[in-house]
Amino acid sequence: MNKLPDHSIALVLGTSHRLAGGGSNPFFEHRIETAAKLFKLGKVDHFILSGDNSTQYYNEPVAMQKALIEKGIPKEAITLDYAGLRTLDSVVRSKKIFGQNKITIITQPFHSYRAIFISNYYDMDAVAMVADEPELNISFKVLVREYFARPKAVLDLYILKTDPQFLGEKEELNS
Repeated sequence: MNKLPDHSIALVLGTSHRLAGGGSNPFFEHRIETAAKLFKLGKVDHFILSGDNSTQYYNEPVAMQKALIEKGIPKEAITLDYAGLRTLDSVVRSKKIFGQNKITIITQPFHSYRAIFISNYYDMDAVAMVADEPELNISFKVLVREYFARPKAVLDLYILKTDPQFLGEKEELNS
């Protein structure tokens, strides 16, 4: 963490705070722990919490916000992005909606490669601060999903020229 450049804004990529069986999601927990550590070390001043908010019962950004506040992060240091339905949406919106060209992306290693790939396509100065990965028995399905998501990212960027599902109006960060 000490070698991480001081990109004052971090994009935390969303995931459910619960596993399908109802237990705590270690992907979520590790991302939150990593984000809180970066803030406390002074490596990050502000977070964009980007995730799915597609139903009234499922809201990744709000769950991340609650978890970070419980870890002592001030609410003023947090901006919620409710339209981060996919990694592409989250990264593109961090640039086009929230005006960030220089960000630290917080996620697990397997996911960071695709997020950085997308960031590079959009000429962003992005680095990844990888959170711990859960044990293989928990992460196997996610790793298989990522196997298919990477070629989809190439298709989305270079062939289909896919835009985020919801782009919206520019917003200023709360900082």
